Amino acid sequence: MTTTHTYDVTVEWTGNLGPGTDSYRSFSRDHEVLVDGKAGIAASSDPAFRGDPARWNPEELLVASVAQCHMLWYLHLCADGGVTVVDYEDHAHGVMTMDESGGGGQITEVVLRPEVTVADASMAEKARSLHGGVHALCFIARSVNFPITHAPVIRVQDN
Repeated sequence: MTTTHTYDVTVEWTGNLGPGTDSYRSFSRDHEVLVDGKAGIAASSDPAFRGDPARWNPEELLVASVAQCHMLWYLHLCADGGVTVVDYEDHAHGVMTMDESGGGGQITEVVLRPEVTVADASMAEKARSLHGGVHALCFIARSVNFPITHAPVIRVQDN
């Protein structure tokens, strides 16, 4: 039997400044990303597209989703593989390339740059190699049409 999981998210536009969408400049791109029982995410469009730079934009959220999924599967593989991770931080980078029409574009690349600290030097090489197996498992990586690469840095905990 096939197992499915569902994810219900509400996106609520909060940017009606009075005249609605009378013109491209007459409305704010502000909105809330909501899930029952969780704090909302204040979001907007990228500042290049008249968005609020203090709010998350969809492109950032997509890059964050890729990085989160990679991290969670990586930690799972480490736990199963006998690698004790004591710290993990990723400085992920996404690139959106605009097409020649000037109105459309797409995410064309995400580079994950995880900095992983392991408990013992004997775990460092395995910790590095386990990153390579994550893409085959990560639900988000398997769902997108752009390349995801990773450039991990592995450190050993000071004893």
